[in-house]
Amino acid sequence: MMEITEQDKAWMREAIRLADESVKNGGGPFGAVVVKDDELVAGSANSVTINNDPTAHAEVNAIRAACRKLNTFDLTGCVIYTSCEPCPMCLGAIYWAHIDRIYYGNTRKDARDIAFADDFIYEELERPLAKRTVPILPLLRDEAIHTFRLWTEKIDKTAY
Repeated sequence: MMEITEQDKAWMREAIRLADESVKNGGGPFGAVVVKDDELVAGSANSVTINNDPTAHAEVNAIRAACRKLNTFDLTGCVIYTSCEPCPMCLGAIYWAHIDRIYYGNTRKDARDIAFADDFIYEELERPLAKRTVPILPLLRDEAIHTFRLWTEKIDKTAY
């Protein structure tokens, strides 16, 4: 296990401060900061209800801001500090961004206790497609596969 430093605690406190500020300003109780080389790259809070955007979680907002600031989609070398254990969407975004490490404050259970239950999404992901709550149906794969062939054949693509 990695050693937690005083600087790690300071970054987490900044994520918590952003979460507190969000609550005071009408947003959700979540904050996150992205750090590289012990320097703040970006910080953000949850703005789902403020922006009417269900994807505007603190982690996603912070990742988007960090990518804009660093002019890259690859946050390798960065660490994220988030006031709560990431939901499946945020966890996916963190992995896609190639962030090196995640520190979190509150747990999924703590979030569930205040009516932010992500457990149903984790459970849905375990179910076969045919048994999920929201129907998920294949359609026109024989036509859609064409785009993947184009991608495979493209020589000058940027892989991610």
